[in-house]
Amino acid sequence: MSAKLSLYGELFDSRLLVGTALYPSPAAMRASVEASGAEIITLSLRRQNPEQQQGKILWDYIRESGCQLLPNTAGCKTPREVIALAEMSREIFATDWLKLEVIGDDYNLQPDPYGLVEAARELVRRGFKVLPYCTDDLVVCRKLLDVGCEVLMPWGAPIGTGQGLLNRYNLQTLRERLADVPLIIDAGIGAPSQAAEALEMGFDAVLLNTAIAKAHEPISMARAFRLAVESGRCAFEAGLMTKRQTASPSTPTLDMPFWQQATPQET
Repeated sequence: MSAKLSLYGELFDSRLLVGTALYPSPAAMRASVEASGAEIITLSLRRQNPEQQQGKILWDYIRESGCQLLPNTAGCKTPREVIALAEMSREIFATDWLKLEVIGDDYNLQPDPYGLVEAARELVRRGFKVLPYCTDDLVVCRKLLDVGCEVLMPWGAPIGTGQGLLNRYNLQTLRERLADVPLIIDAGIGAPSQAAEALEMGFDAVLLNTAIAKAHEPISMARAFRLAVESGRCAFEAGLMTKRQTASPSTPTLDMPFWQQATPQET
């Protein structure tokens, strides 16, 4: 059995985190989350208002599912917006877990590294368990760790693009240089094979939404991602072979083939 995913002292069997937006219906969302096997689900506070009973089915499901809720600050562009939303989230949902997003560019939804570090520092000081959505920049990641983040969520590609792991060099560098830090690939994953690759590279988990929610068959796609993530983690733990520049026979030659070996009577 694969090792459990450890985040802020909590253990999880599933290494697939999923979002709750863009589904054709609440029923499809619920069935897809269940098919994914996810134990952590995220939702945007700026697009829902539980106090006004918007999305009541969604709230009911979250409460019943037993999943770890990970509210996110999608749409926030300044640390001030983030702090206000985070405090509201903690009051409403009674959780100090938070996926931190501070968007710096509306075109590709790239995180603002300066706002991200500033907001993370203040949130950690206020007792939040912060999971920041960031780029694959090693220096920014280190600064987020310096201010107290224990988990990082570097992007594979811009949100909603489905481009997969665009910068494997940077991502591999992150994995190698931050070996003891839980790293979750967040955003840009469009196919189960891309999720499997992330896990094979040693990333601890993946978070995605659009690839499942916008599939023709979201429930089937959720199941495909669950299997891909399990497969990728299994391969990583088993140990991938080292790539070679030259061919190597899979069956070593020790001697002459037995049908070519002369018998005593023939000599």
